[in-house]
Amino acid sequence: MTDSDADKLVGSDRVLAVLSELAKHPQGIGLDDMARAMASPKPTVHRALASLRRAGFAVQDGYGRYVLGDEFLRLAFAHHEARPDHVRVQPVLQRLCARYGETVHYAGLDGRDVVYRSKLDPTSGAVRLTSVVGGRNPAHCTAVGKMLLSFTLHTEQQVRDWVGDQDLTRRTENSIGTAEQLHAELVRTRERGYGVDDQENEPGVICLAVPIFLTSPFAPSGAISISSLAYRTPLGKLIDDLPAIRAIVADPAENP
Repeated sequence: MTDSDADKLVGSDRVLAVLSELAKHPQGIGLDDMARAMASPKPTVHRALASLRRAGFAVQDGYGRYVLGDEFLRLAFAHHEARPDHVRVQPVLQRLCARYGETVHYAGLDGRDVVYRSKLDPTSGAVRLTSVVGGRNPAHCTAVGKMLLSFTLHTEQQVRDWVGDQDLTRRTENSIGTAEQLHAELVRTRERGYGVDDQENEPGVICLAVPIFLTSPFAPSGAISISSLAYRTPLGKLIDDLPAIRAIVADPAENP
């Protein structure tokens, strides 16, 4: 790699970092505040923003604040709507949402987090959850996360290596807090074939998750979950209805 190539790589990384920061400010952000957020000189940040504006990935509003541009949003939504797993999983989400009248998710594992790839709310009475498509939550305190981790972390040492020297975030008093607790929960999850979140990620909210195999018969492409207020649809009710849930998830091609 030449010195010129290295400079281009640094510049590209900087533009992507500015784009990532810009996405955190849906109400817009001024150049001074962006420079402070990036800990970079204003001229440097301004050049990155100019590159994004030329591509249509950023625009300035009437107050001079920068926001994500329509072209970036168009590409993001077009890609999301056309993703094979997103398209194939929609009938499953629709059937589960209609059957239980609760919010359903399709999520994948990314490091220590789960990433929500699809979400469907019922037409009325939806639980107002913090999850959004593209959003993240800690894997160890979500049903989908524990379900997917159970396929990759088989021994206590593997769990310890995954946890490392970072503390496990405790979202509620029910959240798992140690590697030993997580290992024991993953063993239970593997044995029963489903993951649970008993008010571990949000107080008053329960969740049940099962794996879905869209691209391989052995490794799940992600997990499907049903989330509800604990008083409205108790966790035990969903567990009792597991045969029906598994039957729906096992046949993504069937019409809702």
